[in-house]
Amino acid sequence: MSNALLINLTYVAAAVLFIFGLKMLSSPATARNGNLVSACGMLLAIVVTLLDHSIVDFRWIALGLVIGGVIGAMAARLVAMTAMPEMVAIFNGFGGIASLFVGWAALHSGDVSTFTVVTIFLSILIGGLTFTGSLIAFGKLSETIPGRPYIFTGQRTFNSLLLTAIVVVGVMFCMDPANTNLLYVLIALSFLFGIMAVIPIGGADMPVVISLLNSYSGLAACAAGFAINNNILIVAGSLVGATGIILTNIMCKAMNRSLANVLFSGFGAVKTALAKVEGEVKPITPDDAYYILEAAGSVVVVPGYGMAVAQAQHVVKELQELLEHNGAEVSYAIHPVAGRMPGHMNVLLAEADVPYDLLIEMEDINPRMEMMDVAIVIGANDVVNPAAREMEDSPIYGMPIINVDYAKTVFVLKRSMAAGFAGVDNPLFFGENTRMLFGDAKESIGALVREFSS
Repeated sequence: MSNALLINLTYVAAAVLFIFGLKMLSSPATARNGNLVSACGMLLAIVVTLLDHSIVDFRWIALGLVIGGVIGAMAARLVAMTAMPEMVAIFNGFGGIASLFVGWAALHSGDVSTFTVVTIFLSILIGGLTFTGSLIAFGKLSETIPGRPYIFTGQRTFNSLLLTAIVVVGVMFCMDPANTNLLYVLIALSFLFGIMAVIPIGGADMPVVISLLNSYSGLAACAAGFAINNNILIVAGSLVGATGIILTNIMCKAMNRSLANVLFSGFGAVKTALAKVEGEVKPITPDDAYYILEAAGSVVVVPGYGMAVAQAQHVVKELQELLEHNGAEVSYAIHPVAGRMPGHMNVLLAEADVPYDLLIEMEDINPRMEMMDVAIVIGANDVVNPAAREMEDSPIYGMPIINVDYAKTVFVLKRSMAAGFAGVDNPLFFGENTRMLFGDAKESIGALVREFSS
């Protein structure tokens, strides 16, 4: 068997592992093993690629595995769950810059065809904009830069001119790939394009942006695969690009917005003259909340980013078990864009070993909300804001929400009356059936657990 045939057969095996791994990721019961299967496929592909044409020997491969393994283990152990969205953004950026370097390196592989030059151009362009766009997304998610949209006069005109310059330079580069000055200009323009594409987008839209950047990183990898004629890179990049686009579409539907609206509307940048939501707040203590929960027959928990910040998922699981022991039926209502990345709440609750069959999607829980005795909102804001349903002048009007205000009693756990990530006031806080339980969510739920335990 020839060396080339063996390598291609190994690539096929790796591609099969990728596909099976993605399939297993669709179910929480098999997601962990699916991640491991995909990782094994990637390990196999990398090792075989490095051995191809004796690029490196086993010693360098082993060294790379050790260094990468240590970095990965440290990231898995040390990065807090609240920082997981930022880490995903950084990973997208690393994928983009890696594809840019692969495309750059392909220029030095000898005589390149016109098709190869075009794929090199695409890998550099998409990889560069993914890298800087992901850095901006990281900054907004980590709040090292303000999450608000950055809009300036003539921004769309500037972006149009920037896109025109990229096309012109790209054509010139494809005609003269040996011109290093054109290469450097192309890289700089791709970096600038990534920045300009993400800064006008508000923090509330970052879950969609993360999904889109994930797709971009896959497309960049696919283009790089064509540039170096590597089949497994083409397959892996195509899978990532396709799944990222599918997830982006799901997120947009969950927000009742088009992708174009997310990318170009500058959500939250224009503050309309909205009437400030006012009313009487009805605080409640853990002691009083306990008596209501103790008599409840059905309880729904609606988690949000505040639960991640407070790291309250484990104590919420304790409360769930105590409520069930008391005879209550407990479920969790999950909004597709709750948190700051797709599936954020699912990951948090899975970490606390909450049974997945208790997690109910928004469209399934809403018809049952009127029958719920108590809805406990933990750190969620925009995804339960009735303004999305009732106030036509609200920036979030039309976004599907979890109708917690239809429950008989609503407990809202928050540190203060501050608006959510979208910066929109929430009339739920002043509802007749709403009680505000102020303080750290972990401490507040812990107090309820102690009441039940005693």
